[in-house]
Amino acid sequence: MLTAHPDARIVAGATDVGLWVTKFLRDMPLAVFINHLDGLRQVRETEDALHLGAMVSYEEARAPLVAHFPHLARYWDRIAGWQVRAMGTLGGNIANGSPIGDTPPPFIALGARLVLRKGAARREIPLADFFLDYGKQDCTPGEFVEEIILPKPRPDTLHAAYKLSKRRDEDISAVALGIALTIEDGIITTARLAFGGMAATPKRAALAEAALTGQPYTEGTLEAAVEALRQDFKPLSDMRASADYRMRASQNLLRRFWFETQGETATLEDAL
Repeated sequence: MLTAHPDARIVAGATDVGLWVTKFLRDMPLAVFINHLDGLRQVRETEDALHLGAMVSYEEARAPLVAHFPHLARYWDRIAGWQVRAMGTLGGNIANGSPIGDTPPPFIALGARLVLRKGAARREIPLADFFLDYGKQDCTPGEFVEEIILPKPRPDTLHAAYKLSKRRDEDISAVALGIALTIEDGIITTARLAFGGMAATPKRAALAEAALTGQPYTEGTLEAAVEALRQDFKPLSDMRASADYRMRASQNLLRRFWFETQGETATLEDAL
């Protein structure tokens, strides 16, 4: 169908596309419904990666994700509400290209890759490279997201995922952050910090990552990365948060990561 009608709109869980019609009254001349395609619902595990089909829902993804990435458990339960988690799909959340989508920040931090398919042809790209600009993804007409590949974590890597929103449940991110730091003999050898809500796309903090890489894992090193965020991003103000709030909150999430990895817990969220 997509080969014959490359400009058709794919509809999976319809948790977002449905609102385009009912709330924004947008026309949808041709839609291709894929909810019945079991081939896109597969979850499989290889020696070095977890493979998630694009039609896997948030709820279906939770158990295999948390088994390999325990830090995602609390974050995952902050995604929308249980009805949306039952219908919304990983592929839809990514293909939508929203700068405040829930899955891209933690998945980019984990080094996720996408399998894109057009007819019988497939290509694989880093998830971070899929987002080109606001509303623009690296996806040609007739091409679709088929699979998300998540490399299994290394034992010497620290992970975290955070989401800030006005409401505790059933809300969209004001800021989201995925973190992965590989530490060998006390030195940070690789750093991946991926933010949502801080730019026109989900985006890595290149300068903050550079401030971390090759440095000892200390509070001072984290503070250097905190300062570098000001050069990485120039966030906007909107109905969800001001630019100043987004910057300050993002910096404080990095500080929170430091304290949590030192065994100090954040009691506020535990109390909610």
